[in-house]
Order: sequence, then structure tokens, then C-alpha cells
Amino acid sequence: MLYLVGLGLGDAKDITVKGLEADITVKGLEAVRRCRRVYLEAYTSVLTVGKEALEEFYGKELILADRETVEQEADSILKEAAVCDVAFLVVGDPFGATTHSDLVLRAVKLGIPYRVIHNASIMNAVGCCGLQLYNFGETVSIVFWTDTWKPESFFDKIEKNRQNGMHTLCLLDIKVKEQSVENLMKGRKIYEPPRYMSVSQAAEQLLAIIQNRRLQGAEPGITEDTICVGLARVGAPDQKIASGTLCQMSSVELGGPLHSLIVTGTMHPLELEMLKLFSVNSSSFENNAFQGQLK
Repeated sequence: MLYLVGLGLGDAKDITVKGLEADITVKGLEAVRRCRRVYLEAYTSVLTVGKEALEEFYGKELILADRETVEQEADSILKEAAVCDVAFLVVGDPFGATTHSDLVLRAVKLGIPYRVIHNASIMNAVGCCGLQLYNFGETVSIVFWTDTWKPESFFDKIEKNRQNGMHTLCLLDIKVKEQSVENLMKGRKIYEPPRYMSVSQAAEQLLAIIQNRRLQGAEPGITEDTICVGLARVGAPDQKIASGTLCQMSSVELGGPLHSLIVTGTMHPLELEMLKLFSVNSSSFENNAFQGQLK
């Protein structure tokens, strides 16, 4: 059996513990403890606690599965699952990344049974800021720009959401076990230090796109005054939320990873009142321009 187990967003104890009677449902902790091999997926997200804390609580040794392991050695993991119980642990919910759907499809093709154990993910936990989940449109990813690669396609999706009155959850880039172009070309297994995009970095890139569009004669549907929400370490004891204009988000400091950014659409008065609880500057919400975003 292959178990795909969601770990939630906080610490080791966020794993589901209590199952139903007569083993109708196996919950996360039980699944982990019964498995011979336990992999910890370590590149689509990060927990606020280390691998050692998980091992101590689960009573199991964990095998770190980075991008290379999952993408290049998936067949090896599945071969193990064909002869013993194997758990694949994912921060958040197992289906927060398409890589994990691929793992399920491979298992089915090989005739290996699987079981999914769900948990909270950033996709629903963003409701902590007060914006209603059913008012969100398409989720986008914002990647780190380089000197030669500055994609803007995510901006068009945010604009489309706003045209439809919908909020946009922006998942911010994670660079873990990445190689420089030089090391990659020379085949050297030398990796760059981990990098995690912050809310301020994401906001700066959005502001740069706004300026670029104006230089091209367009008036973007997102401006420096658009209300946004920055979130950090959602689900952890030191979770932080900040709301304000996109311009204000470019200078906000929310501490360590992981960060997410929300670009708001049309808001219900209750949503606006909730965002005021987290405002970096209360006067921002008194601006008449913001009242036009109410529905």
C-alpha cells in the first residue's frame, strides 16, 4: 500500500491522529507508524519544524525526498510500495502539487493500491484573513525573476480574477536544492542555498509589471493602491497577517517562510472589516478608492 499523508501546516502534531472504529479509516499517524518506509516530500513546501521533530513524534526514521528523488526515482518508491507499506508525507494536503497526482497515476498503472489522508493546506487556510474562500478565483504562482527571465503571465491571471470580482491567492516561489546554470551544465552536484520568496519581493515584482504595462500604454487592472494581504507561516503559532495596499506590501516585514500574497477583488463589507484587523496602516482603508471595491 502507498499512503499519501497530508501533514497540515503547523508542527508535527498537526497530522491526523484519530481514526474511525473498526479500521474503516486509517488516519495519518497510524499510517506512518505502520509503514516500513516513510518519505518526507521536501520541495513544494516546508514545515515550521525540522525533520528531527517529526521523527521524534512519529517514532520513525524519515527519508527526505527532494525534487530529484520524486521526479527521477518515483518508480523505486513504488516498487517498495508493491511489497510493503510506504508512506509519502506532504506538507499541507497531498494534492497541493501535481507531482503527487503523478505518483498516484503511476501507482494505479502498476496495480499498487493507495490511500490518501487529507489535511489542511494553504488553499483553505487563507480564510484566516477573513476573505471568503468561495470568492477566490484561479490560484497563481509567482516565481523569482532573474536578469534574463521575467515572466508576467501570472499578472494576466490576477487581472482576469479582478475583472470577475474574485480574489487571487499567489503562491510564492521556493528554491530548494537548485543548481546554478554553470554547475548544471558541468554536471556538478553543487546546490545553491535555499531561497523563499517573501511578500515584499512578490509585491515588488507586481509593481514592476504595473510600470512596464503603463510604459506600453496600458492601464493595468491592478494598481499600487489595490488592497492586498500578506500571510506568513499560516497555521504556525507565530503566524502573521498584514493587509494594505500593494505598495505597502512591498515594504512589509513578515519574518521567515513560507509567505503567500492575496490580491483582492470585490469585497463584501464583512471581508473589508476583517482585513482592517490586520492593516499596516488603518488610514489606507479610509481612502474612498477602496470603498469602490465593496459589493
